[in-house]
Amino acid sequence: MSVRLGINPLTWTNDDLPSLGGDTPLEVCLSEGHEAGFAGFELGHKFPRDPAVLGPILDNHDLSLVSGWYSAELLTRTAEEEIANLTPHLELLKALGAKVMVFCEVTDCVHGQMDTPMSHRPTLSDAQWALLAERLNQVAEHCQAQGVQIAYHHHLGTVIESEADVDRLMAETGPALGLLLDSGHMVGAGGDPLAVLERHSARINHVHCKDIRAEVLADVRNRNRSFVQGVLDGMFTVPGDGFIDYTRLLKGLVKVGYEGWLVVEAEQDPSVAHPLTYARMGCDNLKRFCAEAGLTING
Repeated sequence: MSVRLGINPLTWTNDDLPSLGGDTPLEVCLSEGHEAGFAGFELGHKFPRDPAVLGPILDNHDLSLVSGWYSAELLTRTAEEEIANLTPHLELLKALGAKVMVFCEVTDCVHGQMDTPMSHRPTLSDAQWALLAERLNQVAEHCQAQGVQIAYHHHLGTVIESEADVDRLMAETGPALGLLLDSGHMVGAGGDPLAVLERHSARINHVHCKDIRAEVLADVRNRNRSFVQGVLDGMFTVPGDGFIDYTRLLKGLVKVGYEGWLVVEAEQDPSVAHPLTYARMGCDNLKRFCAEAGLTING
């Protein structure tokens, strides 16, 4: 049983707030990510979407394509419409060997809105839950048949945010839909990522390692600030630089036999949190936590 260590380009350049790291070339992200010790990258907005172009770029840096985010709108699109919309993304992941697709329902989401507090995030009626589950199952079964399993990303500011949301999502969908466990987003929503892991280990197919600065999270919640404001305030950081117990969490992954990627995804302002410094810190800390948990790193 082993894992691989990957990173998201958010450390260098932000998709929700493109002005953060807007001048940083893709080449810098990839070269520094490899230098820090990572084996792969998730996609970001600066990555070319043609596999014939992106594949050689990644090969030149000895990096794999881990996955890539997809913004779904299944509350307003049919499953057939969503499948047609995601097909280019799916084909890119397939072509470059990624086995999971990071997938999030973003209808009415607020996480990209500077002035909308996280507390105003959307919630679902029973009818919307039923509709979303039905369409998610259809899309998940289609992607799985193509060799790429959806990893549903519970995310602050969206319809699936809390521990209870994840429990209901897993109860109302079938096994074709995998679950991305994001430690930072779950703790940020007031949940326990280890409890989610223990209940839904059979569905977890991808892991994001994002740490939380407790005092900043408390301030963001107390002042009813937005997700983007929380990012700018320094709410998130790399594993080992916050208060989440990663050794405990990784021991939980060992217990359930998880094999896949551990991805550092720490949204910070790169002008404040020097990207290479934090990438190295995140990789070194994850390696130490894996050793403490008895988790072997491949590559």
